[in-house]
Amino acid sequence: MTTSYLNSVRASYDAVAVDYARLLGAELGSKPLDRAMLAAFAACVRSEDGGGGRAVADAGCGPGRVTAHLDGLGLRAFGVDLSPAMIAVARRTYPGLRFEVGSMTALDVADGVLGGVLAWYSTVHTSPGELPAVFAEFGRVRAPGGHALVAFKAGDGRIRLEHAYGHPVDLDVYWTPPDLVAGQLAGAGLTEVARLVRRPEGDEKGAQGFLLARRA
Repeated sequence: MTTSYLNSVRASYDAVAVDYARLLGAELGSKPLDRAMLAAFAACVRSEDGGGGRAVADAGCGPGRVTAHLDGLGLRAFGVDLSPAMIAVARRTYPGLRFEVGSMTALDVADGVLGGVLAWYSTVHTSPGELPAVFAEFGRVRAPGGHALVAFKAGDGRIRLEHAYGHPVDLDVYWTPPDLVAGQLAGAGLTEVARLVRRPEGDEKGAQGFLLARRA
């Protein structure tokens, strides 16, 4: 990924961090299918881990709301985000959890140690051509049998986002075909376990995809 791309994502989410957290803080409460996929991910991680308590990374955690949800599901979750402002909000809101500034393309984690990796809409600003590098990093850090759950906008296309959450931003948003996501995960050694594609709800502009994969 180019430095300019990362800089624009970081600056945009630094600008919206506080309002993003305020507006989306309770979003999971109204989306039972999203919660079901998170619960399935947590159950798979716990089952494969055999009680070892391996850590799980929420890559692109934003203000930490989904990291906290994973913690509530019994996982030893920590969050990583490119935006220092998002991490500051997460640390204030969930002081008992671990949050770090970092990139999901270069996680500060040793090879093969994580029980799982979650990317909850954190790849939507990544072009399909750049996704393999992200998924390769997910494969690198996960232990054998470890799981990944990717939530994404299901479809095919791109829109330019210049205003969001009450602030100017500089972002591309990508809709990605589920078969493409599955194929690129497979290229990183991550075999599809299950997928869900649901209809849009509320202000969503299109179908939403969820793909659960496992490292052999």
